[in-house]
Amino acid sequence: MAIRKPSKLPQTAVLKQILKRCSSLGRKHGYDEDVLPLDVPKGHFAVYVGENRSRYIVPISFLTHPEFQCLLRRAEEEFGFNHDMGLTIPCEEVVFRSLASMLR
Repeated sequence: MAIRKPSKLPQTAVLKQILKRCSSLGRKHGYDEDVLPLDVPKGHFAVYVGENRSRYIVPISFLTHPEFQCLLRRAEEEFGFNHDMGLTIPCEEVVFRSLASMLR
C-alpha cells in the first residue's frame, strides 16, 4: 500500500476541489448541469458513510468545521477524490451522526 503525501494546497483550494467534485457527481450519472437531484437541496451535498455506504445529505457549512475537515482528510487519504463512488467518509455511521448533530 503506497503512502500518499498530504496535499500542500491551501485549505480554501482543497474545499473548492471538494465542492467541484461533489457537484460533478450528478453530471456523471446522467444529469445535465442545470438539473440537480431532487433530494439534495441547494446549499447541501451528499456523502456516503460506513460499511453500508449510507447516504447523508449535509449542509455545505459543514466544510468549515475542523472536525468535518478532519474526516475529509481521512477520506482523501483512504479513497482519494477521483472515483465515481461519491464522497465517502471513512467512519462509523454512529460517529458520523453524532458529529453531524453537534455541527448543526
